[in-house]
Parts: sequence; C-alpha cells; structure tokens
Amino acid sequence: MRILGLDPGIAILGFGLIDVGKDSPPTLLEYGVIQTPKNTPMGDRLKTIHEDMHTLCTQWQPEIVGMEKLFFYRMGNLISVAQARGVILMTLAENNIIPMEFSPPQIKQSLTGYGGADKAEVQVAVMRELNLTKPIKPDDASDALAIALTCWLFSV
Repeated sequence: MRILGLDPGIAILGFGLIDVGKDSPPTLLEYGVIQTPKNTPMGDRLKTIHEDMHTLCTQWQPEIVGMEKLFFYRMGNLISVAQARGVILMTLAENNIIPMEFSPPQIKQSLTGYGGADKAEVQVAVMRELNLTKPIKPDDASDALAIALTCWLFSV
C-alpha cells in the first residue's frame, strides 16, 4: 500500500511517500518539496501546486493520503495556507482520493507517544520507523513523512 503524506504550505509544501506491505515495515519511496517563489502571483503559485500534486498522484498512485490540519498558524499565513490546502483537496478529489487529516499533536502522539514532542523527537521517530541513518531534509519533507507514517499507524 502506498501512502503519501503532505505538509501543506504555499511557499513550501512537503511530501513524503512510503510503501507498506501487510507484514513488513514501511519503506521510503520518495520525498521532497513543492516550492513556489514568494514574488510569484498567487494564482500562479496555486497552479504550480495543482500541477505538481497532480503529477505526484499520477506517478505514484497513492492509496492513502494524509495531510496536516490547519492548526495555530500565524494569522499572516493562514489565508495562503488555506488556499494551498484547497488546491490540494481539489487535486486529490480529481484523483478520487479522500485524505486523512491529523493535527500536529496527533502526529506527534502517534510517532513518539507524546503529543507535545518537539521537531527533533519526531525526526528521530521518522528515522527509526524508516530505518534511516540521518534525518530527512528539508524539515517540510520530514514532516510529510511523519504524516505518512501516522496514516500507516492509524490504518493498522
């Protein structure tokens, strides 16, 4: 089963893809970010997110997609992140995928056992679950993998 995790953002949207067999641990398939330059018109930024998300869905055909819920964003970013999330949801709907959504405390709780874990603790958990020797960079991609792993843990 392929699981795509998404850490929504307008400037940087993290993604991470894992594969999980019935009786096997998760395997890392791909990770990265979709970036849109700050001075680009908002419509063009949203179009880039749509096109890149469509490519991810078409190329990898995930069976499950998880994404972070809007949760205590700075007010200056709230509207643009909400717009990016809308484009993500639309693209997923075009590909007949209904996402699972998790709050940051749910993600931290599922991976570390503590909903108030810091970023470093979550990265260690991602490394442990995926049998990695070094942290995933950038952080947005690592966060997306944490979300994908949360989907897996919630679905077993």
